[in-house]
Amino acid sequence: MFKKILVANRGEIALRIQRACAELGVKAVMVYSEADRDAKYVKLADEAVCIGPAPSAQSYLNMPAIISAAEVTDAEAIHPGYGFLSENADFAERVEQSGFQFIGPTPENIRMMGDKVSAKRAMIKAGVPCVPGSDGELPDDPAQWRKIAKSIGYPVIIKAAGGGGGRGMREVHTEAALINAVQLTKAEAEAAFGNPAVYMEKFLQNPRHIEIQILADKHKNAVYLAERDCSMQRRHQKVVEEAPALGIPRKQIEKIGERCVSACKKIGYRGAGTFEFLYENGEFYFIEMNTRVQVEHPVTEWITGVDIVRWQIKVAAGEKLDFAQKHVQVRGHAIECRINAEDPYKFTPSPGRITKWHAPGGPGVRVDSHIYTNYYVPPNYDSMIGKIIVHGDTREQALARMRTALNETVVEGISSNIPLHSELMVDARFVAGGTSIHYLEEWLAARKR
Repeated sequence: MFKKILVANRGEIALRIQRACAELGVKAVMVYSEADRDAKYVKLADEAVCIGPAPSAQSYLNMPAIISAAEVTDAEAIHPGYGFLSENADFAERVEQSGFQFIGPTPENIRMMGDKVSAKRAMIKAGVPCVPGSDGELPDDPAQWRKIAKSIGYPVIIKAAGGGGGRGMREVHTEAALINAVQLTKAEAEAAFGNPAVYMEKFLQNPRHIEIQILADKHKNAVYLAERDCSMQRRHQKVVEEAPALGIPRKQIEKIGERCVSACKKIGYRGAGTFEFLYENGEFYFIEMNTRVQVEHPVTEWITGVDIVRWQIKVAAGEKLDFAQKHVQVRGHAIECRINAEDPYKFTPSPGRITKWHAPGGPGVRVDSHIYTNYYVPPNYDSMIGKIIVHGDTREQALARMRTALNETVVEGISSNIPLHSELMVDARFVAGGTSIHYLEEWLAARKR
């Protein structure tokens, strides 16, 4: 096991990794920007290093500064968390070339899965079902775009090969709109990701967003840790997640889970990863793989009893998974609400000082957050300030616990999206379960009328 790990992230995930290190008896080096100098995890750190001013480009995306911090503190490994550099193959490569262990997949696997075209090809080869679409990147000829779209059938969706986080996508419902849509998406992809390559897929009308969580070690062992339903989204950004997914037969989950495990073994994957699928009319369609820990990992931890972050570290240190697929059991139901510092309905950020913070408690309630009373929420980063996660023997009990937890939570001094979550937890359609990825936006639109 490592003696010292550098945590190259901020916010609640930095604190989450710090806690996992403490449980393993590993010292954690916390890096921070000037804006995060007073963060809880910095105050609790075994060692802390300032890596630059507030802007991400000068701090959390500053590869030389992070690697230098690892060097001066004698860290042995670097955990990237999620976001920032977590899925940057060049960073993973530089970490390992500098003599440190990257706590995540190989640079080759990150690169393969970071390009949606190569990821899709790898999954097709591994037998994982994919959305019907173009055979790789769209050619330069607009006439070919029309031909491909006609063979797939409208509506279609144009996606950036290097996209992510819900960016670089455009729906097309008619042939008349196709050329302009492809050209705009290519231009956006070039500007946002430095890669103008785009591809085309069938646009599914009312799918659910289902994820399969996997863990793999360096010894060709891999397991899947059930599934999550992440369909409650706004502009492709998840708002509420739960596990397991309501109404999908366990046999079908087992089948797709086994295919994901097989794919991991074929590509030599290591660490934690998530296969994301659209699920419609009883069929799974692969859309992408996230080669890192997910924001929503706690719901999976709660229903399986597996500590994903702890295992990320253990696998990176060369340890074997000490359990097999037959040992993974699903127990009860878990729900997570992402708590953001924002107007609950306009979604405008609400940075500032938290004058009062009271976290909920009670049976089956977990809060992952780095905030505290008098904490200043900086305007420089993502607005998420924490997550409330609940577990119950049944989904009904989990919903009841989440309603109580949200009602108990106090955040004063800034706006938060807790009122939105409270409304959703009593919404009849959400309570019934099985809503599509479009439901929340439709719900928000109806609420304005």
